[in-house]
Amino acid sequence: MADLITVEDPDDPRLRDYTGLTDVELRRRREPAEGLFIAEGEKVIRRAKDAGYEMRSMLLSAKWVDVMRDVIDELPAPVYAVTPELAERVTGYHVHRGALASMQRKPLPAADELLAAEAAEAGHRIAVFEGFVDHANLGAAFRSAAALGISAILLSPDCADPLYRRAIKVSMGSVFSVPYARLEQWPADLEKVREAGYRILAMTPSEKATPLDQVPPERFERSAIMLGSEGHGLSTYALRAADEWVRIPMAEGIDSLNVAAASAVAFYATRPPRAQAAPEL
Repeated sequence: MADLITVEDPDDPRLRDYTGLTDVELRRRREPAEGLFIAEGEKVIRRAKDAGYEMRSMLLSAKWVDVMRDVIDELPAPVYAVTPELAERVTGYHVHRGALASMQRKPLPAADELLAAEAAEAGHRIAVFEGFVDHANLGAAFRSAAALGISAILLSPDCADPLYRRAIKVSMGSVFSVPYARLEQWPADLEKVREAGYRILAMTPSEKATPLDQVPPERFERSAIMLGSEGHGLSTYALRAADEWVRIPMAEGIDSLNVAAASAVAFYATRPPRAQAAPEL
């Protein structure tokens, strides 16, 4: 059973994991270096726990202690009970969900390891993200990937951290359920994706790209769907490394979607035929 500790001093060193959560640059440096991340809200905390992440501690306002009682009783990590006002002074924002947890990161698998694990599964689709720097878009794309059958995600070196608080929150914990790794040598490591048996499909609004609804469904099997950054899309280097360019058909005068929306459409449109079949009545 965890220790329930009432804390009244915002400078208490035991709350260090939670200080300055709105300072993005600080948290980007601290969290990976110290091997932690912050889960916010009851559902996200439970999903992190169920995914096997070790809990370092929890920070709860009083009314959330009973809600999280089963978690408190199950895990040995300390629980710091604070007022909403003190939580705001510590974190830098109003914690309206009332529950935060500091979790221990797991070692990130190498891309080779992830691809080897996926290679055993026929027909799987994976996603490749280049330059996703907006945490909200990254989290939304992970949520779409989890919902629409993407089995793994590979990130370019400059992509944002999927375990940053904002990304986790927007994904509703989906970052815990979709395996991911980083391709350290970009875009040279895309060759590893091809060697693992994936056809690399580059999402681009270019008129040279084939509309998704005109691509034979069998070409989506064992495909790596590659999407680019929010502002500029895929780099020239990434486009050159692709096996095929594909695009979402758009109304006249509209050239693109937000990358989070585009990922959802792409993942839906490339589902295997058996997943698209209408249910029997």
